[in-house]
Amino acid sequence: MSKKVAFTAMEHATRCDYDLVFEHDAENIQGQADRVIEWLKSMGGDSPYKISRLDHCLQTATRAARDGADEETVICALLHDIGDVICPANHSQAAAALLRPYVSEKNYWVVLHHGLFQGYYWMHHYDQDRRTRDQHSNSPYYQACIDFCANWDQASFDPDYDSLPLAHFEPMVHRLFARQADSYV
Repeated sequence: MSKKVAFTAMEHATRCDYDLVFEHDAENIQGQADRVIEWLKSMGGDSPYKISRLDHCLQTATRAARDGADEETVICALLHDIGDVICPANHSQAAAALLRPYVSEKNYWVVLHHGLFQGYYWMHHYDQDRRTRDQHSNSPYYQACIDFCANWDQASFDPDYDSLPLAHFEPMVHRLFARQADSYV
């Protein structure tokens, strides 16, 4: 991009400046699906699990698909751990932020909270309350998150599971990110 804005501080920008910025942002958004797929591929390396993080994501999405989940939910299952690429310490929040403009409130909530809900399976080994998730029991999405974790996420570390390949999910990823984002902010 050779055109540049005229301002050095946002308070001095014009509508023409912001038109240029938003044009650039729109082009960047068009490449989002391809970037996300590359991030997934980067998760294919070594891990302490019996499978790679990519294989875990593929397995989680495959289980969701085979259970009859809708396409949006399947892609949320595929991308639920994508935050591990840039911020493992709060991967759930990063994945949810990526997905938020494109998915339902329910799927956003489930991805946002799945890390805490997964704690049910390991927190007691560290003398922590495995039922910490119950602080969210009043949410209309509480049971959906329990089910996501129980049926798909926590069970998806099996090296013998016949997961669908990433190529199977790529068109779905492209469809999801081709949706009009709900918000710029």
